[in-house]
Amino acid sequence: MAALMPINLWFCPNEDLAPGIAATLAAYWLDEHEREIAGRFLFERDRRQYLVAHALVRRVLALETGIPEAEAVIWRSSRGRPYLQTPEGGLPRGGDGLDFNLSHAHAYNLLGVARSCRIGVDVERLDRGEQQGFEVIIETFTEGEREWIGRAAAGRPRDRRVLRLWTLKESYAKARGLGLSLAFDSFSFTLAEDRGVIEFRPPADDLAGRWRFLELEPVPEVVASVAVEVVEVEAADPPAVHLRHGFPWGRATPRRLTLEAPLR
Repeated sequence: MAALMPINLWFCPNEDLAPGIAATLAAYWLDEHEREIAGRFLFERDRRQYLVAHALVRRVLALETGIPEAEAVIWRSSRGRPYLQTPEGGLPRGGDGLDFNLSHAHAYNLLGVARSCRIGVDVERLDRGEQQGFEVIIETFTEGEREWIGRAAAGRPRDRRVLRLWTLKESYAKARGLGLSLAFDSFSFTLAEDRGVIEFRPPADDLAGRWRFLELEPVPEVVASVAVEVVEVEAADPPAVHLRHGFPWGRATPRRLTLEAPLR
């Protein structure tokens, strides 16, 4: 069986798109629903985060599909997950159905795009622990995961373990389209000391073999995770991952990564 289509990831700090440019692009590209949401933010930093993130989505979808930024129709599920509506006649650049997922955290944005499979992404900054405690987050994990966190030294080592688990759980729940409605103690991960998923134990209604995961640190002090549902589990090669940095005015040369299946 042929190798699966590559997964494309785009990591974009807010600073890569000047505020004035972000506002101009948003005025032309975003739909009425998106502009309405942008107008609700009380603080300019939050509005800028939203504008950059959603301009990024529309620019990447244009590159991937050939649909102009302002013409992409994005619909949202009852739980708020966005999907690209395929135009009648198919995507201009051909190919199978496309799935995408967006995450942003304090001036950083991560967007994942996949073909013929579901994708979820999540990104977090390690310094978020300096503003808020992780106790509430930790309580949502399984007992084994809480014990693994507790064995780390206080401070950055423990915060890193918390966010590694959190981003993996978020990316999996988002890929399934369930978000926070999925109880985070209904599934669990066993992680390597530095990076990598050793074992994945899914909820009762899912199979571990359908999923591949990736942990990455696109810039120092920022952790991210990717979850991909790979239906073609017998593919000869695992799907490659192409990671690009910056706002995509063009197709920058990507860094090549690989999704790995956890041991079962």
